Amino acid sequence: MTRAEIAGISPFFIVEDVAAALSFYREMLDFEVTFQEPADDPFFAIACRDRAMIMIKSVGVVPLPNCKRHPWARWDAYVYVPDPDALAAEFATRGVTFSAPLEDTHDGQRGFELKDADGYVLFFGRPRT
Repeated sequence: MTRAEIAGISPFFIVEDVAAALSFYREMLDFEVTFQEPADDPFFAIACRDRAMIMIKSVGVVPLPNCKRHPWARWDAYVYVPDPDALAAEFATRGVTFSAPLEDTHDGQRGFELKDADGYVLFFGRPRT
């Protein structure tokens, strides 16, 4: 079996202070801030480096996995994969349990979900073509 490629990941982290989180990613990890809203006191921002993108949001509480805070914002990371069908097949051969099966989602994606050991939900997929 050919190993399936994982091409990138875009985690969505709930943080206490967006400006402090951006400072860390920018100064310590050499990320570039590509979006923040609003510009003067952001509650949401995106930081990128090469093919990695981190989405950061403050909701005024101590960080927890998204699925425990808001069921509608359950993904903690969006992992872009060009061929989610091949990756799902690979994971299945290893006995991985999916929290949502491989499917075409209502929001235009093709992929599947799984939870890590801490309950963070990762979506592996790509936009439908």
